[in-house]
Amino acid sequence: MRRVIEPQMKLGEQAIADIKLDPKSRDDIPQILRGLQHIYTTPELREPIFTILEEVLPERQIEGKTIKADPNNGRPGMTQWQILVLGVLRLGLNADYDRIHELANEHKTLRKMLGHSDWADDKYYNLQTLKDNLRLFTPEILDRLNRVVVQAGHKVLKKNWKMAP
Repeated sequence: MRRVIEPQMKLGEQAIADIKLDPKSRDDIPQILRGLQHIYTTPELREPIFTILEEVLPERQIEGKTIKADPNNGRPGMTQWQILVLGVLRLGLNADYDRIHELANEHKTLRKMLGHSDWADDKYYNLQTLKDNLRLFTPEILDRLNRVVVQAGHKVLKKNWKMAP
């Protein structure tokens, strides 16, 4: 069973919009997370992004045919939001799977962005799970997501230019 994001928050989980990111940090991780937070909190941007993310499903070979997994059946996997967050971090940091593995399991703010609470959440990401799921975040998917984000940026830029004297 795959979902873009879990609709029901768990006890102790913080809403993505309420996650405090250090605005003075010069590190690249908070800046990437701030961009993802903006995507999540802007409905006109979030909806097309989530529509694309619904296609991020594992595939398998059955009798020589490639078939995507049914999102309504099977065991729960990583949500597509988690795949997006970790995939963007992997590409944005030019990081290998070992670094993403360490960040996903130990970075407090990143874990909040992934939908985990500060306490009583012992979710551990295995390295092979990350490899299998982040492999679904293909360059084609990233290109489509980039196009949506860039178009939204152009709309904002046009609005700001019209307001300038």
